[in-house]
Amino acid sequence: MATCASSHPDTTGNDSDYGSDLDSELVFQVLSQFETVPVASLALENISDDAPRSAAVRLPVQTSTCLAASPQSWPPQPIEISYSQRPGNFAREGNSTQRLPVEPERKAIERADDRSPLQRFRTLPMKPLSVTDMVSPAWCELQYWYTLTKHGRKRQTPAMKQGSKVHKKLEDQVHTTVEVIVQSREDAWGLKIWNIIQGLRTLRNTGHTRELEVWGVVDGQVINGIIDELSYSCPDEGLEELAVARLNNSKAQPTNQPSIAQFFKAQGATNLETNSWIGEPHPPKKVWITDVKTRGSKTLPQGSSMLPTVIQLMMYRKLLADLSSNQVDADVIFKRYRLKPNNNFTDAFVAEVGGLDSTFREDSPDEALFSSRQDAVSELLAHNSLTKLWGLMIQEFSKAISGPSAIGQVLRAEFRNQQTGDILGSKTLVYDEDSLDKYLVEEMKWWRGERKAKGVDIEEAFKCRICEFADDCEWRKEKIEEAVEVHRKKRASRSKSTV
Repeated sequence: MATCASSHPDTTGNDSDYGSDLDSELVFQVLSQFETVPVASLALENISDDAPRSAAVRLPVQTSTCLAASPQSWPPQPIEISYSQRPGNFAREGNSTQRLPVEPERKAIERADDRSPLQRFRTLPMKPLSVTDMVSPAWCELQYWYTLTKHGRKRQTPAMKQGSKVHKKLEDQVHTTVEVIVQSREDAWGLKIWNIIQGLRTLRNTGHTRELEVWGVVDGQVINGIIDELSYSCPDEGLEELAVARLNNSKAQPTNQPSIAQFFKAQGATNLETNSWIGEPHPPKKVWITDVKTRGSKTLPQGSSMLPTVIQLMMYRKLLADLSSNQVDADVIFKRYRLKPNNNFTDAFVAEVGGLDSTFREDSPDEALFSSRQDAVSELLAHNSLTKLWGLMIQEFSKAISGPSAIGQVLRAEFRNQQTGDILGSKTLVYDEDSLDKYLVEEMKWWRGERKAKGVDIEEAFKCRICEFADDCEWRKEKIEEAVEVHRKKRASRSKSTV
């Protein structure tokens, strides 16, 4: 997520939470003295590799492994298939890293390159934007800018690897992975979409699924991410009721506008409330999003340390709402990834994926059953291209998530111990579309080069303690100079007052 896992790190990247309420007397000292502590890491990918690659087939789990599950317990899951090279994964909480200077040569190159971050790092052949790319600047834009210009990606640390193990164990509670080989880019993407289809069927059958990849378009840019967990169980029913009530009140119709029922009654129609056959005997289920974070500290993040997680969860909801309601143009997605959506999948892909047994298909008698391996092959042959398989995915979305209103307003972040995987606690929040939109507009200005990257405020100077670029950070140096000047003026003012 979210956020969510797989690979969704905690952008805060710290083992403990720091607070700062500094006066000008202490600012210089606070900003000048740092010790190395864990730092978050992020991975960037190039999408130019067309070679055959490995993918993972997920098989049902017979017994549980060593990690505690989320509050709900879930039955074994059916086969799911996922492409192992998952773009847009959110990085795990990092480990201590050595601060690296920004070499003079690198600085000279940066000054000479006036392209926007979007042009430099997220234009073909590089991968498109990810949720990670949009969330990381919520911690510190300047740190992410240095990360992109210095390394192109943040290197994986031991703590990140340990966090990945925790996420993998959680995923293994849902399914076991078996590797297969894909022979084309279209096959690889077919696996991605097939995995989503199976994930949605798992959600409908068991009320729970993990590692659901989503795509969307924000400000004309393709964005993708992987949601850690979806569930039909509400994490906080009271908060959900309040959030829905607030949302309904904000969308209340003008007092002079008649309701639909009043309109039809004025036309002599039957009273909608008294017509016994109108209504939903089985209201559509709601789905809620959870993102799993691993931490080296037993405490939960507070204040500004939670902002990246908040933005991440809200972005997942936005992407899921758009995708589930068929608001995402598949052609835009396929074009960005340089895919041929109308090409048939290879025979090997159809045979291998279709030949994998599944523990369930559809239970409803009025739906087509694919209960055997031959039926799975038939299903793939009936949707033998990315365009057709995308259409099947949208159908499955409509069954599992009936629309944006069927996605809960409450979002949940679950925190687990980085070493043991034990649950430390969780936090819930309410989706705020206006706040998210404002954040995205502001961040896209930076990505498009319409403004420079910003560092943190003085109140968040604790973040500099865990930044590998602190020694060469221009923003920090400017803040130190400002603090020294303020301190000098205060001392001068005191000296005058004592004379």
